[in-house]
Amino acid sequence: MNRPTENPYDGELESLGEDGPIDSVPIVTKDDYLTTHGETLAETLDLSKWNSGANLDEMYERLRYEVSDSVRQEQLIEARIRKHIFPELQKKGANKPRCAGVFRATVDQVESVHKKLLFNGGVEASDGTVVSHDTIPVTITQIGVCLTSYQGELGNWVHRIFRREMHSRGKDPVEEVLDVLQQRHERAAVDTTSARDHFTSLARRGVMAYAERAVLLERSDAIWRMGHGSPTPWEMVTGSGMPELATASLQLLRNLLLDHQKFVFVPSASQHRWLITIGNALRPLEYAVIKTVRDDLSRIAAGGYRGDEWGKVGNDVNNFVNDVGDNVVMGVFKASAVSPCQLFYAHADHVHEAALICLADSILQEHRGFPMLIDLADKLCTANFSPDHFAASAQLAYADTDAPFKYMAERSTRGN
Repeated sequence: MNRPTENPYDGELESLGEDGPIDSVPIVTKDDYLTTHGETLAETLDLSKWNSGANLDEMYERLRYEVSDSVRQEQLIEARIRKHIFPELQKKGANKPRCAGVFRATVDQVESVHKKLLFNGGVEASDGTVVSHDTIPVTITQIGVCLTSYQGELGNWVHRIFRREMHSRGKDPVEEVLDVLQQRHERAAVDTTSARDHFTSLARRGVMAYAERAVLLERSDAIWRMGHGSPTPWEMVTGSGMPELATASLQLLRNLLLDHQKFVFVPSASQHRWLITIGNALRPLEYAVIKTVRDDLSRIAAGGYRGDEWGKVGNDVNNFVNDVGDNVVMGVFKASAVSPCQLFYAHADHVHEAALICLADSILQEHRGFPMLIDLADKLCTANFSPDHFAASAQLAYADTDAPFKYMAERSTRGN
């Protein structure tokens, strides 16, 4: 059965490991390397051009020059973006959101959002965390999600998934051992991730992303729902290789994005560097609505859903692209003069209120310029579902079997 390959467009996915397909590695020519880095690869590899530990002054001077010159060049680009690109964003045209443009919030609007929405519980945010404890006998994955508002924590939910190859099924003992060896032959090293595993890190994130959005839709009573990341993450739309997850995800996303509509999602990182470049040209309390998610979703749909199990899912994804693609828009906002810009997603009919919520919440931490409600949900996840506590409880369970260290990975037994 053919399945969608791991997302080549997701900037938050881990780099391909040794199990990654060879043809996934991009080709970098000599000219490409020289143009990008200002030196040839041969010069980079020539140790005579490397600095010794005793020559730090020269290294620091080079560092200061490169940073200052890069910032100066970037500021020139930002000025040109304001002069030439911003006016183009205001113009209506094909493939542009119906609400595209550059806008500026007022202090009065920010104050109104604080009083009428944020501080009275009108906005609720969810965030999740996933952690695994991997050993030869069993791999345990813990997924936790928290929901919160500025009126306090509203609930937390946790689920643990256990993967075992060895089960007593009454099979021939030799056949059962050979079956276990074959399954473990196809897996990665202990305590590492690999696309060969049935429940990969991608699949874990897919289940967590589903749970985060399900909590927003089914457990929140707020007018506005705030999420972390993209509203249509690749892991959910493709099901992370699981048709059943894809089908459930598409229906959940329809209910949240098309029926509820009053949502806003803010990612911590994105592959859209060009949008960040535009965002850096914004001034405090400005935001720009730039594009719809249609192109991004179309790339996912074009990734291929082949085979009997994926036939219906492929059709569902195409319908999802057509229904959602132009209704969910992507923009960028800047909360303060010292903070970085941030991306955000919202429904096209409510994008201006969504942007005001982002700005009002982000100005509460001027240096970060990132919604504090999402940070609060993240802190609650860390407190409720601490990876250290999870690892300690698993370790205690092994100690109870008189095997406290036997199955631990080498990294787990290193000294700090």
